[in-house]
Amino acid sequence: ATQNYSANLDYYTGSSSVLPPYDNPFNHTDIICEKSHTRQFAQTFLPAFFWIVFSIGTVGNALVILVYCKYRYRKSITDRYLLHLAIADLLFVFTLPFWAIAASHGWIFKNVMCKIVNSMYKINFYSCMLFLTCISFDRYITIVQAMKAKNSKRKRLLRSKLVCFGVWLIAIGLCIPEIVYSESKQVSNTTTCKMVYPTTVTRTIKVTVLALKITIGFLLPLFVMVTCYAFIIHTLLQAKRSQKHKSLKIIIIIITAFLLSQLPYNSILLVK
Repeated sequence: ATQNYSANLDYYTGSSSVLPPYDNPFNHTDIICEKSHTRQFAQTFLPAFFWIVFSIGTVGNALVILVYCKYRYRKSITDRYLLHLAIADLLFVFTLPFWAIAASHGWIFKNVMCKIVNSMYKINFYSCMLFLTCISFDRYITIVQAMKAKNSKRKRLLRSKLVCFGVWLIAIGLCIPEIVYSESKQVSNTTTCKMVYPTTVTRTIKVTVLALKITIGFLLPLFVMVTCYAFIIHTLLQAKRSQKHKSLKIIIIIITAFLLSQLPYNSILLVK
């Protein structure tokens, strides 16, 4: 659910705009597209929207962490990934008050906060998608290879800790462009916080950053989810379980929700 409003934030901050002005095929629309009404609407809508998401997201994810801590000895490997998913979402929702203020008053904070806030957003983006990938793979091992999963539970528990550490490391590594290039910049009469590439950065690097975002943030999780859940569905259909229809419905809902929330946004990035 976090990724639904992440796309909104990505649009507002302009962090997806990687192509130079005269090479961007979409830039000619600025001549005929009047944006003043959009900006006026954004100044009213976005602060309220961000504060609502901040409130609900903080309470919801904090409850997930509290429940996990209370019953941590009974939890599975998937629950561990869900814990880290909740932590990643909390990192993101803590940045929303900054964006709420920036939406109505412009970016009034320092360059350091701009780098921190943008970096936390990207860390959330990459870590969430990678943890969703891990959850899908763990469900595959637990259901399709049940005997193997039962015999190697200790190894899998230890391995899951290393996987979580690796996911955070990858997410932090991939947000280096935000740490280096994010800064507050005057645009018209408003100060914004966005990534500003210096002229020394080649177009190849800019496109590579965007390609990594699409690959790790959408294509890789989609491939793993579809593959793992296809095997799970095949196993469930062969099993004589009364609850298998419920499980199949849940899997279909998971994949559908992922596609509905991610496909439109990533299609635009891919075209760009």
